[in-house]
Amino acid sequence: MAVNFARTTASTELLKQVFQNIDAQSCPRLFNFHMHTVYSDGRLQPNGLMEQAIAIGLEGFAITDHHSIAGYQLAQTWLEDWKWNNPGARTPHLWSGVEINANLLDIEVHILAYAFEPEHSSMKPYLQKKATTGKEYQASNVIAAVHEAGGLAVLAHPARYKRSHFDLIPAAAQKGIDGVESFYAYNNPNPWQPSALESQQMQELAGEYSLFNTCGTDTHGLSLLQRL
Repeated sequence: MAVNFARTTASTELLKQVFQNIDAQSCPRLFNFHMHTVYSDGRLQPNGLMEQAIAIGLEGFAITDHHSIAGYQLAQTWLEDWKWNNPGARTPHLWSGVEINANLLDIEVHILAYAFEPEHSSMKPYLQKKATTGKEYQASNVIAAVHEAGGLAVLAHPARYKRSHFDLIPAAAQKGIDGVESFYAYNNPNPWQPSALESQQMQELAGEYSLFNTCGTDTHGLSLLQRL
């Protein structure tokens, strides 16, 4: 555990550096921090996702299945094999990731966790393929668990909930959230591009509360360049 956690710390620091430079052009061809496989509600097999990630030329990304890291683990194994068979090739960085349901201001939101130690005990309740209940369902406890595992917590698609992002982001910041998914395509345009008004509002709120900006396609279909 000590060795793995040391590696996790280095991975988290690298991710912080990446998040500091995310902008509207980062996703979907340089970075992508929100995508799903058949191990939650997506249509892509992990190997198919990885083949696309390599073909697109992604520099870094995370698979964020709901309450499961099975897809991430298979993708990580695939990537190690690919690196072995392609010595010297430029290799994208795959961070651990998961999407967790949580209660914030008495509504359900989704929290994206990144770069955490998958085997850390604090994450176990959130990797059981279903949402938690009780205290473990509270956003403050989800965020604390991610931090205990050495990871970063991000509020997913802040403008998709029953409460305004102008309320949710300050509340999430007060509970220790690290970032917000500022660049998100709310109307599923083709080609993918972040929604301009919401992206601007998220960046301003992120700046006000000293949060990272992140981006992701929230892919559920067969293309990493689209949401659905």
